[in-house]
Amino acid sequence: MPTPSDNKRILWVDDEIDSLKPHILFLEKKGFEMTSAMSGDDAIILVRDQNFDLVLLDEMMPGKDGLTTLEEIKDIRPHLPVVMVTKSEEESLMEEAIGQKIDDYLVKPVIPSQILLVIKRILDAKKIIGTSAMRRYIQEINKFNQRLFAQMEPSDWLEAARLLASWDLDLDVSNDTGLRETHEGTRKEWNTEFTKYMESQYLRWLRADTRPTLSPDIVSKYVAPHLKQKKKVLFIVVDCMRLDQWMLVESLLNDLYTIERDSYFSILPSATPFARNALFAGVFPDEIDRMYPDNYKVQDEGSLNRFEDKFLADNLARQGIRLDGKSKYLKVYNNTEGDEYAKRAADFFDNQLVTFVFNFLDILAHGRSNNVILKEIAGTEAAFRSLMRSWFVHSPLYTIMRTFAKKGFTVVVTSDHGSVLCKRGTMAHGRRDTSTNLRYKYGDNLNANPKESILIKKPDQWRLPMFTLATTYLVAKEDFYFVYPNNYNEMVRQFQNSFQHGGISLEELVVPVATLEPR
Repeated sequence: MPTPSDNKRILWVDDEIDSLKPHILFLEKKGFEMTSAMSGDDAIILVRDQNFDLVLLDEMMPGKDGLTTLEEIKDIRPHLPVVMVTKSEEESLMEEAIGQKIDDYLVKPVIPSQILLVIKRILDAKKIIGTSAMRRYIQEINKFNQRLFAQMEPSDWLEAARLLASWDLDLDVSNDTGLRETHEGTRKEWNTEFTKYMESQYLRWLRADTRPTLSPDIVSKYVAPHLKQKKKVLFIVVDCMRLDQWMLVESLLNDLYTIERDSYFSILPSATPFARNALFAGVFPDEIDRMYPDNYKVQDEGSLNRFEDKFLADNLARQGIRLDGKSKYLKVYNNTEGDEYAKRAADFFDNQLVTFVFNFLDILAHGRSNNVILKEIAGTEAAFRSLMRSWFVHSPLYTIMRTFAKKGFTVVVTSDHGSVLCKRGTMAHGRRDTSTNLRYKYGDNLNANPKESILIKKPDQWRLPMFTLATTYLVAKEDFYFVYPNNYNEMVRQFQNSFQHGGISLEELVVPVATLEPR
């Protein structure tokens, strides 16, 4: 009879592994597949090249010690459970290990039944979160704050967004309201500093020969290399997906794929007509306007990205990739439409590139502003994440990803931008034909409070199209949203605590991009 532990792979790392042979034989008889390593360096190589369900890690090893090895393991496989095996119960050591998210620890000498109990508890239950959350939070945030007020680099801001998102997920399962309030204060402070940073650096990025990864770089950096290697690629763009939302559902795919998570910066405005067009076209919006003059002629927000499939094909062709009919582009607005594509998945397996654009999250975010029930169900960021996870589990997107995993497709998942929970209204002044967006606007001779927004008087410097000779843009900072003076109170009432995009915040501009290889 098969046991619950069948097919579970365990890596045991100990410089005295030979003395543990009886323990290893005991676990093998219980149905576990055991692999051993005698050093931290060997363990890192194995974790990078193979898939394990759990690691038993000796704390005291010559060369690379257990805590250093643990940190590198978590960088490679964030969701891989680790049990620390130590000769000491020293409190400071355990606090440091818990801070790096060990799942449990054992004190030597260990006995086989003790090891088995810990392994089964971890593999058969949810991961354990350390009880010293506040101490760990303060330690991590203070450590980062030392960098925050020094010379920040783009990579530091990507790390800031990851750290905020990681704590978002941890605090979703915590009842510590004080810690949540502290976290919100941290988010506000970091977004204030991030806005200042973007004001001072963004234009330099657009002019520099070397820059951080931006929207136009995604296809050439993450999709094209696989196609050049003749791999089959499933390219998925989930409109308006935040980093925290991707991190929440990532673990659901961990059994199907080996996942390499990365992130990049959306261009401004962080909205579909600009960021997503640039993502597919591989060029900035001003170049799109020159290369495809019909794209921005229709001043209907829903029609400003109607050439995405052509943008993508031309982008790949400029890189020397011609798929000659072996490519499929599909845009999904609702689950009914997506379910039909999921049922017909076999029709797409012969294509070298299959591209799906899922618009559900963007529709949900906008719909929440106008629907009392949705606003009640997803009244907080945590609730909105939970709703997103529920959608994903039952979505055709999840079905499609499970199906393609069996066909050897490399999967690249990303978004065009995120969204921010808007809490403060700021007045915008413009003509009647000004665009209606709440986090950014374009039109003739716009104006707003410079402390709460950026006024772009010269769109060409920001790589944006000119719709008229007097076109200007407004981009909201932090968690502000634009309202008009003549209906200020009504707009504040309707859109306060709504999810919007197009402005400058870590939640909007730091976008997940992940490469998934089938296991």
